Amino acid sequence: MMVDPTSALVVAGIISVVLAVTFWPRIGIAARWRRLSRNSRRTRIEDALKHLYDYEYKRLVCTHQSISGALAISTDESVRLLSRLEALGLLRLEGEGFVLTDEGRSYALRIIRVHRLWERYLADETGLAETDWHQEAEVKEHRLTVAEADALAAQMGNPRFDPHGDPIPTAAGELPKPKGQPLTSLAQGDVAEIIHIEDEPAIVYAQIVAQGLSPGMRIRVLASTKERIRFEADGVENVLAPITAANITVIPLASETSVEGAHESLARLQPGEEATVIGISKACRGLQRRRLMDLGVIPGTVIRTEMRSASGDPTAYLIRGATIALRKKQARMIHIERKNGMRHERQN
Repeated sequence: MMVDPTSALVVAGIISVVLAVTFWPRIGIAARWRRLSRNSRRTRIEDALKHLYDYEYKRLVCTHQSISGALAISTDESVRLLSRLEALGLLRLEGEGFVLTDEGRSYALRIIRVHRLWERYLADETGLAETDWHQEAEVKEHRLTVAEADALAAQMGNPRFDPHGDPIPTAAGELPKPKGQPLTSLAQGDVAEIIHIEDEPAIVYAQIVAQGLSPGMRIRVLASTKERIRFEADGVENVLAPITAANITVIPLASETSVEGAHESLARLQPGEEATVIGISKACRGLQRRRLMDLGVIPGTVIRTEMRSASGDPTAYLIRGATIALRKKQARMIHIERKNGMRHERQN
């Protein structure tokens, strides 16, 4: 049987193209697959090192089970992963659990440094939602080099803490010892300052964010039971379940310490009242902070509450001759001083 030369050439050409697309060095499918596989293995190794360091920092025992739960992998996979880390000299078995070697600890701190620097960048320089910072940083931490991380830190003025209140490891791998205690440990009447908010699990963090809470806020516990913890922050009452409140770390203050300091938030201003802006909360960052400043929300600006929507949120404010609608969460971040404590009477 004769083979048509043209058909044979076409078939050969197709096969050559397929082989080239598949096996071409660096850019072929096989090369990309190998890189993806290597990156996936490295990502899992780095996530495991972060978990090990987190447990070490909190003085907990890291086991196959804790790795399995943290990385959402099977117990068999966690055993293989830990064995690989041990073979690489990054951890060792000690007692009933695993601990990092000096090399493993140094590696873990590099990843943690990149993660927290990137969260700081997202908080201060972008308009990304607060609940998305952690997930974005989880991706970036595996891609940023040490040199790029150092450059990012220098660009931001070498910040010491991420937006959740976690300390950022220095380039030399130094990190202060943990301090503070959970909000759930406070009793009725206790005053404290929030120094850290845990961003995992995401569903719990989202509840805390929805309350407008952030590191640096002073709180006073109004009531504490097994079912709920009621407390005041920036003049607003908050209620959290203990399982949620446990993700907030605080430092107790003297009981006579003022919760609000010398200010209260714009959210407390009633329709017809006016006040002078004395500042914007540090929790207001990035594009949101710049937008408020562009609207004229700067120290010395007089703001008058015009009207509230039917639902109570948002509220319309008169700012430098323009009526601006602000959500309660935004208004809570604007610190004010009432004008002589008097209600403003609108002129006709």
